[in-house]
Amino acid sequence: MQNQHILLFLFLGLTTIFAQEKNKTISNNSLKSETIDPLRPAEAAFYSAVLPGLGQIYNKKYWKLPLVYGAIGTSAYLYVDNKKKYNLYRDEYKSRLEGTKSNSESLSGLTESQLITIQKGYQRNRDLSALFMVGFYIINIIDANVDAALSQFNVDENLAFKPAVIKNEITLKSDFGLALNYSF
Repeated sequence: MQNQHILLFLFLGLTTIFAQEKNKTISNNSLKSETIDPLRPAEAAFYSAVLPGLGQIYNKKYWKLPLVYGAIGTSAYLYVDNKKKYNLYRDEYKSRLEGTKSNSESLSGLTESQLITIQKGYQRNRDLSALFMVGFYIINIIDANVDAALSQFNVDENLAFKPAVIKNEITLKSDFGLALNYSF
């Protein structure tokens, strides 16, 4: 209990000492007034919803364009490819049910149960590709919105929150803590 009172006393004493340590004058040219546009995140999200990647261009984050088009384009390619293969095996299965013979040597060696299993696999992959395509489209919109909102966030160097190691003059040990500083 006594240790807690000593630590509290040291913490309060050190914070008041360090708070009173800095005396700075503010020059008028260092203060800048930045206007905040509350509709900027909504505009970026709208642009990305209209055309994927347009919100990233609006935010001037051009390096994200290959990521957006790579993710959505790969998902679209896999969707089309799996749909094509699904239709191939489905048509083969349908033609066997009608009693017609297959023209393909690779498909003629498969049984009907194998055709159904392969068909279900391509159907599942096609559906997952469509789900990923929609997911990447939504992530594109969310990314544009969040990036536009955070671009207006104040990241001034006068505001700092960092861990601090303070040398205790009484016990000659190091105390660990967090310091929140705001310089005027």
